[in-house]
Amino acid sequence: MALSMAAWAQKYRGATVEDLDPPPALSTKPTEPISYALMNAFERDYSHLTVVSEDTRALLGYLNIPRLKQMLKDGAVRETDHVEKATQRFQRSGKVYKVITMDTPLEELEAFFAGGVDGSGPQDFAVVTDGNRRFVLGVATKGDLEEFVKRRPA
Repeated sequence: MALSMAAWAQKYRGATVEDLDPPPALSTKPTEPISYALMNAFERDYSHLTVVSEDTRALLGYLNIPRLKQMLKDGAVRETDHVEKATQRFQRSGKVYKVITMDTPLEELEAFFAGGVDGSGPQDFAVVTDGNRRFVLGVATKGDLEEFVKRRPA
């Protein structure tokens, strides 16, 4: 493991999630129509949208847009259905989530995507929050991390 951590440290050279410059999170509400969420995701070329409570703005879950498109194709949901019908909910009880902030080192983010560092399995994206998990600041994807490595000089 020490060798892989050294390799990560060389690859990222102290960079954090903030260096990815993640776009602001785009949130939707459970009662909005799926068509509205799809339109917003398409306009911004987002692959994931967070779903927040209308009353408290608490993070309830997320929409995986490729999965949502497949659900529409399969007839599992319709564009007129509410977002809550397609939301992948976060499990609140008995589950510890890795907090990803703008200060999280990129090697930790890569480990999270691979299923380590408190990940229960490989992850496609990370919700970036403040340290207290009160505000959703953005969403980082594996693609963002790969793009960062490609554009960073050796």
